[in-house]
Amino acid sequence: MPPSFAQALASFQPALPLAVGLSGGADSTALLIACAERWPGEVCALHVHHGLQAAADDFAAHCQALCERLAVPLQVARVSAGAASGQSPEDAARIARYKAFEAIALTGIAGAAIASIALAHHADDQVETLLLALSRGAGLPGLAAMPAQWQRAGIAWHRPLLGVPGRAVREWLRARGEGWVEDPTNTDLRFTRNRIRAELLPALEACFPAFRETFARSSAHAAQAQQLLLEVARQDLATVGTPPRIRLLQQLSTARQANVLRHWLASCHRCTPSAAQLAELQRQIAACTTRGHRIEIKVGLGFVRRSNDRLDWYNSPVLAP
Repeated sequence: MPPSFAQALASFQPALPLAVGLSGGADSTALLIACAERWPGEVCALHVHHGLQAAADDFAAHCQALCERLAVPLQVARVSAGAASGQSPEDAARIARYKAFEAIALTGIAGAAIASIALAHHADDQVETLLLALSRGAGLPGLAAMPAQWQRAGIAWHRPLLGVPGRAVREWLRARGEGWVEDPTNTDLRFTRNRIRAELLPALEACFPAFRETFARSSAHAAQAQQLLLEVARQDLATVGTPPRIRLLQQLSTARQANVLRHWLASCHRCTPSAAQLAELQRQIAACTTRGHRIEIKVGLGFVRRSNDRLDWYNSPVLAP
């Protein structure tokens, strides 16, 4: 059985002071109310005004009224969340939101530092994230879906409701007579995540009633396997060097070579190769048996190129003389 809303909050033990990401929707409204009641005077709220729809002002007004009633400090951040070329509006808004949360957390609210941030993603959100990852052919990082907790920039981040079904959160609010704001875009079936919520989740529940728990278990297995691959990649990168030596890369198995190349590009250059780019890079590495052999392939926003006996990454192509 999945945990109830109350059970999930009872087991939540964040470092204080705590900030709660507050959108104005049911999930974040419930999380803020529960946290403010449990730790009075130790909780604040963060709201990001994306300015992407007419209802954005209503969201901010709801958050302001709720926080005044709860005597919780509220910080509203206005961001520009326009999507870049090839980027979805949802991804652009998510990136802008996390950057705003992190900036506020580092400066504090009303002179008070923030030790932890809680986000209100629940079990249905986790399933939607996993199904989206599967639809895109994601690897282990995507199949691991959303972590329940992690550290970034000296802040502890938490998702305490990740095992709680979305309907249980709303039932908790209704039982208390609390209201929330409904995002009108949540019913727009042009968005893939909304189609998953409206069409796939009911079908899964009819066929596999325990799908939230079993899917979460699969994501946990994927996360554990990804952690192991990361440990192997760090060891292999220490062996092949930074930047990696081609001869030492050639001595690795195909799988370990791919693993360490992904880690090198991500950790050193914040670059993620596509499956096709990585396969082509490995083909060129295997063919690199003479001093004059040239390697140059576009990866992410830059290029991987041979430099003497090593690979290196540049953010622009290097023209041949």
